Amino acid sequence: MDMAFNPGIRRALVALCVCASVAATAAKLSKSVPSGWGEDFAAAQKAAAAGDKYILLAFSGSDWCGWCVKMDKDIYSDKKFVREAKKDFELVLIDMPQDQNILSPLAKKQNRGLLKKYGIRGFPCSILVHPDGTEAKRFGGYQSGGPEAFLKALKEAAKEAGAPKKPAADEKPAAAEKK
Repeated sequence: MDMAFNPGIRRALVALCVCASVAATAAKLSKSVPSGWGEDFAAAQKAAAAGDKYILLAFSGSDWCGWCVKMDKDIYSDKKFVREAKKDFELVLIDMPQDQNILSPLAKKQNRGLLKKYGIRGFPCSILVHPDGTEAKRFGGYQSGGPEAFLKALKEAAKEAGAPKKPAADEKPAAAEKK
């Protein structure tokens, strides 16, 4: 029996290759967004409005920006930081990698528009945003002092900004512009 021409074996090999490709792509995508973070700004706006929270937008260049990689490693991926920050903030990573293939279709669609909307000129950049999409406080560059210091600065900024501004009842969450 010649296995190279056996249709059952051929189908099994094709299915195995497809599964391996999908798994490799999923693994690539998960590297772009740290555990506990989301990438859907509109969903974060809805959740923030419902939970009376702010949104922390973290703009990053995950595969080319050295300070972004350090910020991710030192702060964004810190389990204690994520656990504590999620109590008061919706966490959203807006990644602008050179390799656009690591982004989900949603991120490819929204991220450039958010970059433009918030006038991002350097990375990393973290912005505290009201649920209605208005900016409350900007933190440019790498945040030294570690996760505890950054969390403290975020909480102080939220307190100074007052209650999170919710979208009007008839207003949909702000959509990022498409490019």
